[in-house]
Amino acid sequence: MFGKTTSVKSADVEKKWVVIDASGLVVGRLATLVAMRLRGKHKASFTPHVDDGDNVIIINAEKVVLTGKKRDNKMYYHHTGFIGGIKERSAKFILEGRFPERIVEKAVERMLPRGPLGRQQFGNLRVYKGPAHPHEAQQPTPVEIASLNRKNSRAA
Repeated sequence: MFGKTTSVKSADVEKKWVVIDASGLVVGRLATLVAMRLRGKHKASFTPHVDDGDNVIIINAEKVVLTGKKRDNKMYYHHTGFIGGIKERSAKFILEGRFPERIVEKAVERMLPRGPLGRQQFGNLRVYKGPAHPHEAQQPTPVEIASLNRKNSRAA
């Protein structure tokens, strides 16, 4: 009466390459869709213990938008390992710095599961701050995130 549940083996996985232009997109909404693609939850063949997600390329990462006052008020913390060594940086400081792509990377990384599989899936994400990327040979298909929901994009 009902169909059998199929479990995909890692040898049978077909990975696609997709490219997303992040200019004008809201960080959190972009990150949720990217994390879902990296995990493979958009496919009917989703298997929780197998890396069957796509390879995702994000370009123009420095042009992402944070809603409200998050650009000035949101803080990113890290610890040096020394006593009292907690450091903080604002989102504005990072976006105007050398590596603005780290905002998008951290948002996606924190939406993936922790553990060996999550780290492997995070390795399938490539984020670039400019419009160029070195993955033309993979012939990535563009994915339009802004058209999925009007809240996904916002003027800077």
